[in-house]
Amino acid sequence: MPLQPAQRTKLDDTDDTQFYDYPRFVTHVDTGFIQQLTKLYSSRLQPHTRVLDLMSSWVSHLPEEMPFSHVEGHGLNAEELAKNARLSHYFVQNLNQNPKLLLADQDFDAVLNTVSVQYLQYPETVFAEIHRILKPGGIAIVSFSNRMFYQKAIAIWRDGSEASRVELVKRYFESVPGFTTPEVISHPALPNFMQMLGMGGDPFYAVIAQRT
Repeated sequence: MPLQPAQRTKLDDTDDTQFYDYPRFVTHVDTGFIQQLTKLYSSRLQPHTRVLDLMSSWVSHLPEEMPFSHVEGHGLNAEELAKNARLSHYFVQNLNQNPKLLLADQDFDAVLNTVSVQYLQYPETVFAEIHRILKPGGIAIVSFSNRMFYQKAIAIWRDGSEASRVELVKRYFESVPGFTTPEVISHPALPNFMQMLGMGGDPFYAVIAQRT
């Protein structure tokens, strides 16, 4: 860190707000991934806390049975965010144009980012913002698979392997003083011949750290 300019580039360098101008009411990972993520949230999040769902969508992966005092949503399509029933409030902001969040210091107990980290062109700034808005002891969970909008993923992610992407997200956390050593939860894809037999599904990765 920081990334080199060439590593931040996208094949489609048009304004991201144009790409996300229309809603996509689809899920971007399979059921198995979603179940693993919800199970992880059940074990790591606490009820009646304040959560920021960063780069969210119309789908919530939060456990249905767990109440929160406030869930703030962020994304690039207001119509999608309006459909997300778990959000207490939401806002639209292009983090690749303005990576600074208009949120108070130490205001959230958890920050979540699901299958979207690959699109951040200034991840070191965004992760510094995540640290800033987390309360001491607050948790950040960044989850991802091997799916992406290829033309919108940054070059270092697009050209990397699944293992290198895990290391990259660890580096994002490590670039910000005040995070604990990142923890990795990894369920890689099964070999191709096992997938042909109908076994396995989307690989699941999560990198987790807390504000010290």
